[in-house]
Amino acid sequence: MKILYGVQGTGNGHISRSRELVRKLKTDGHDVEVIISGRKEDELKEIEIFAPFRVLKGLTLITHKGKLDYLNTMVHLDLVSLMADIVLLDTTGTDLIITDFEPITSMTAKLKNIPSMGFGHQYAFQYDIPVAEGTVFEKYALMNFAPARYNAGLHWNHFNQPIFPPVIPESLYTRKALTVITGKVLVYLPFEELEDIALFLSPFTGYEFFIYGKVQECCDEGHLHYRSYSREGFLADLMESAGVVCNAGFELPGEALHLGKKLLLRPLDGQIEQQSNALGMVELGYGMAMDSLDGAVLADWLQKTGREPLRYSRSVDYIAEWIGCGHWEELPKYSAAAWAEQS
Repeated sequence: MKILYGVQGTGNGHISRSRELVRKLKTDGHDVEVIISGRKEDELKEIEIFAPFRVLKGLTLITHKGKLDYLNTMVHLDLVSLMADIVLLDTTGTDLIITDFEPITSMTAKLKNIPSMGFGHQYAFQYDIPVAEGTVFEKYALMNFAPARYNAGLHWNHFNQPIFPPVIPESLYTRKALTVITGKVLVYLPFEELEDIALFLSPFTGYEFFIYGKVQECCDEGHLHYRSYSREGFLADLMESAGVVCNAGFELPGEALHLGKKLLLRPLDGQIEQQSNALGMVELGYGMAMDSLDGAVLADWLQKTGREPLRYSRSVDYIAEWIGCGHWEELPKYSAAAWAEQS
């Protein structure tokens, strides 16, 4: 099957999970061409598996100090370029378009009447799962930013809906387990400013914080350890950490739950998906959440014990099988099988 695959480049989570599915689809013999949008090519890391790929401008969400900046997002919106990319995109011979919350491929599928699948956490919101109040605009944007005809939604729990478990990187199943270091905490708050993170963490000198995000060069300042992005280094620090403090995205909390790490989430202000994730995390009893970089909440969380690993199944195997079978209305059969394998 010839597949055109769109990846939203603004978040590492989209790239991480799409990396796993694209690899599996290629292994299964599909011809996969990838479009990445929302970030400049020189800012993209470890995307070799996507080759052949193209990088287009798309839509970029702009944030400032932990809050979604709607005004600047609209100012930088280039509708002319977006529509040109959609109209001119070559889809000759394409059997299926898969979009990981990527708008160019989503709109191309609709315009050219090509079957489409939405893959990712955002597509779980098509079903009855915890959703924060938000505004009418936020809810509309979540449901209509990159819609698809069929939806392979992901979540940390099935909520009795036809959605799949999180996509866990292959290396977390196969690499040798590392000893957990008591007092080591992984911190990933890419929407916060580094100086604010430092002020937040500095008082807790009895812990070692490994900080990823807006870090250009690795350095150590006492108990604060700044690390520039490296997927292998990040996963190693994740496996050794007793807990994770992060924004309320989806992929990293899923990996942490898979490994049995305690979690403290700080959702991005004005982003209904992250607000909903924080709500779901607390409702499930899987972790804690805070509305700001709150030292009192952190102090309480640091005293909490860890949790048992959830050990999610290799959901991309079931999703790829569902894609390849051609009977896309049978989604519930494949999602149920993925949860049944969870150990």
